[in-house]
This record gives sequence, structure tokens and C-alpha cells, in this order.
Amino acid sequence: MTRQRSFAKIEKQLLPKFRNNISTAESTEDVKKFFVYVMQDFFNQVFAGKLDLAYDDIKLQPDQTPPFVLNEQVRSREDFASEWNASDLPRVMTSFAELAVNRYKHLAKNPEKTEAKIRM
Repeated sequence: MTRQRSFAKIEKQLLPKFRNNISTAESTEDVKKFFVYVMQDFFNQVFAGKLDLAYDDIKLQPDQTPPFVLNEQVRSREDFASEWNASDLPRVMTSFAELAVNRYKHLAKNPEKTEAKIRM
């Protein structure tokens, strides 16, 4: 039986700040930005700084399944692929993405509230 690594501890560490950030997001673009930032931080901790993700390497895709896209160059790295397949990375990333998508959809439904906040 193979062992699966879990990164739930890092997830729980980053989750409160992420929830706070997306709850204060004023636009759908803010939600996308906060998702990328938390994923960069998460992967930096998982790979101990050995995997440097650029902003464009991760994207939130609210209308797709899964609701995120990882750059092909990142996915094809041997160290990333082995960790992805032998851990709960997909679950953690999907969990953060689903939280972001929920907030994204809420803001997309109510653009007048977003615009009112920006004008203040």
C-alpha cells in the first residue's frame, strides 16, 4: 500500500487569511488575484522554495472543471508531477479554487455593489 502525503496543515494555516482576502475582494479580478497569491504561497511551502511559480502559472477558471489551470511547464516538472500524484495537492488546490469560485460568482451576480464600493 502506498502512502499519500497530506498538506492539510499548510492548508489550514493559509485558509483564514485567504477567506478574509476573498471576503473583502471588491471585484472578480481581486478574487482571481487572491487565489493566485495563496496558491503561490502554498506551493512555496510545499516545495520549500524549490518551485518558483510565476503569477501567470496559475489561473482561476470559474466556468471550468477543475476550476483552475496550472501551466504545462509546471505540471510537466518531475518533482511537481510526483508530488501531485502522491499527495492531496489536487484536493487542496480544488478546495481553495471552489472557495474562490463561490465568491467570484457572488461578485459577478452583483456588479453594482462592486462598482459602488469602488466609487466610495
